[in-house]
Amino acid sequence: MSRDNTVIDLRSALELLKTIPGQLIETDEPVKAHAELAGVYRYVGAGGTVKRPTREGPAMIFNNIEGMPGARVAIGVLASRKRVGYLFGEKPERLGFFLNDALKSPVDPVVIPNEKAACQEVVHYATDPDFDIRKLVPAPTNTEEDAGPYITLGMCYASDPASGASDITIHRLCLQDKDLVSMYFVPGARHLEIFRQKAEAEGRPLPISISIGVDPAIEIASCFEAPTTPLGFNELSIAGAIRKRPVELTQCLTINEKCIANAEYVIEGELIPNYRMPEDRSTGTGKAMPEFPGYTGDAIKEIPVIRVKAVTHRINPIMQTCIGSSEEHVSMAGIPTEASILQMVERAIPGRVLNVYCHPAGGGKYMAIIQFKKFTANDEGRQKQAATLAFAAFNELKHIWLVDEDVDPFDTNDVLWAMTTRYQGDVDTIMMPGVRLHPLDPSSSPEYSPSIRDKGCACKMIFDCTVPFHLKHRFERTKFMELDPRRFAPGLFPEE
Repeated sequence: MSRDNTVIDLRSALELLKTIPGQLIETDEPVKAHAELAGVYRYVGAGGTVKRPTREGPAMIFNNIEGMPGARVAIGVLASRKRVGYLFGEKPERLGFFLNDALKSPVDPVVIPNEKAACQEVVHYATDPDFDIRKLVPAPTNTEEDAGPYITLGMCYASDPASGASDITIHRLCLQDKDLVSMYFVPGARHLEIFRQKAEAEGRPLPISISIGVDPAIEIASCFEAPTTPLGFNELSIAGAIRKRPVELTQCLTINEKCIANAEYVIEGELIPNYRMPEDRSTGTGKAMPEFPGYTGDAIKEIPVIRVKAVTHRINPIMQTCIGSSEEHVSMAGIPTEASILQMVERAIPGRVLNVYCHPAGGGKYMAIIQFKKFTANDEGRQKQAATLAFAAFNELKHIWLVDEDVDPFDTNDVLWAMTTRYQGDVDTIMMPGVRLHPLDPSSSPEYSPSIRDKGCACKMIFDCTVPFHLKHRFERTKFMELDPRRFAPGLFPEE
């Protein structure tokens, strides 16, 4: 695929997808934001860990949201690895390497004047007596059980009260009242939580902007985590490297913070110190929203809250959303993890890891397949070292499959074939009990197994499906004639 640097925001991304057959559809059919919109996309293209039937399909724009005249909602922009490749001008199987290259040459964001910021073409202040964020931002619910309308693709931007260093991440944001938004922090996993804790310790609110509907490069870059991007590293510089131009920020109008200048919507607000509310205050169901493992997350009993100061947006804005358990999460969380594993293992064991795939079955976080090549007998065992390096760096990883260079890590059938013919459970399984995992895994709880002492502290596993080096000659795959099939079936093999 050729590089395409014409994408600078959500609108240009959608325009690019319109030119590629099968990548974007629109509908003017009336749709309810409450559960129906996500219910439709479940069938059209959600994929991921969504309950079957689902599929990989095009992104979709809904132009007629019931009860919200003029509102439009885009969903599934990143719900396909192939589509991410189109948006970045890179082959899908090379995206981890592509992001790894971007990490090596960051481009810092720049600040532009307010009058040039498209995100502030229309301004709504919370001091207006008619202000209600629930009427201004067409945030859908994924299911009828959700705690409320959720912003699932809000780029949360805040700064360290002490150092001034800024960070951007995606969080679970529920519209709770006309000017209140709850914000879920995975314990110990996000830099913004550190910023919030510092401000709260001083009894001060933490200014925060939430930019919705942005360049997909920003959405992907925001999902990088430590140790690849340590505290103080601004992930917007990765997005700048992807596009080879700096991300443009602008000053918020009501808080001392920046926002994405060409976002479709921006919510300006402050995290209120020492104030919490139940996430399901409006429903009392104990449920939040669908999360990436494929289950509905539990509502947090005491969750931090943002008091909204203003909502700004472009003229005729496009709301962007995703289904929490869809392939979209796999793209955003998984591809940066692939890049990070490639970078880390290459430093320790150069030239052996050929590729990494964070599989959709793990939501992009729980499961990785590492393609490893053993060059000499001395490489035997290094494949396990590569897996343990990945585990040490990314506590959310639960299972790692190791495969040889002749196995396609992106083909689940090929991986399972390797597991069937190159794996013996009693010698090729490595268990690491009592290790910190992700709290949203429902099996990682003391109720599931008495071996688990604390929720989220359970067992990681390595499935070594590589052939022992001294036996490689006995595991050669059947060799077929190499040729160009396009001469015989040109319609099945289009030019790349």
